Amino acid sequence: MLVGRARHQASALSSGLRDLGAGVLEIPFIEIRKPRSYEALDTALKNLSEYDWLILTSVNGVDALWERLRKLRLGRKAVCNLKIAAIGPATRQAIEQHGAKVNMVPKQYVAESVVARLRRKVRGKRVLLVRAKVARDVIPSALRKLGARVDVVEAYETVIPQASRRRLRVALRSSPRRLDVITFTSSSTVRNFVALLKENRGRVGRVYTGTSLKRHLKGVRLASIGPVTSSTLRDLGLRVDIEAAEYTIPGLINAICEGEW
Repeated sequence: MLVGRARHQASALSSGLRDLGAGVLEIPFIEIRKPRSYEALDTALKNLSEYDWLILTSVNGVDALWERLRKLRLGRKAVCNLKIAAIGPATRQAIEQHGAKVNMVPKQYVAESVVARLRRKVRGKRVLLVRAKVARDVIPSALRKLGARVDVVEAYETVIPQASRRRLRVALRSSPRRLDVITFTSSSTVRNFVALLKENRGRVGRVYTGTSLKRHLKGVRLASIGPVTSSTLRDLGLRVDIEAAEYTIPGLINAICEGEW
């Protein structure tokens, strides 16, 4: 099985699969980097008292936010008067590990569910959304229509790990160690997977077209963590063979285990 999470986040998925007897190959499709500037985030953190809600959509956002709080010597008290929304259990756990209280986690761990839960709570309120540089605009757009004042600040960015290009292409070639499953844990991992195979920078091997990529993926199951990731796979012309019912790493592992082999 091929795990394409960022290197520092791959362990939970990889170890869960290995515990069940799977052979795991880790080739990151995504790399997390610090933003070019923390100016917007730092300004927001220095003025947290002006906000009513803080929304965090990933563990990476949580880590970046608390790192900046430490750098600015603001500490945990800076968020004590805020109501905090976390998009899922992993994000909630990361927040709680910093000693902060999470007031809302949606039933489904997607942006649309966050909006649904906050629908009657944000009119006239000021909301701070901390997220990646490039992300879906579902939350800020919908909350603004509901009468909230929303500030969106970049805490990190996701980039394509160029070192993965050759390894990924080698892994997709026919061999005795043929891949059975490729896991996708976000839309970014899907887009980067395709980009790693289609772009051509120097002599790094064959560049796959849409048709040849599908041919090389024949017999390989594509496993998605949830509907948003699945939608991105389909938008890029790839199928979804496995989709987690619960949009978490344990949910993805369960979905893979329950698949017919």
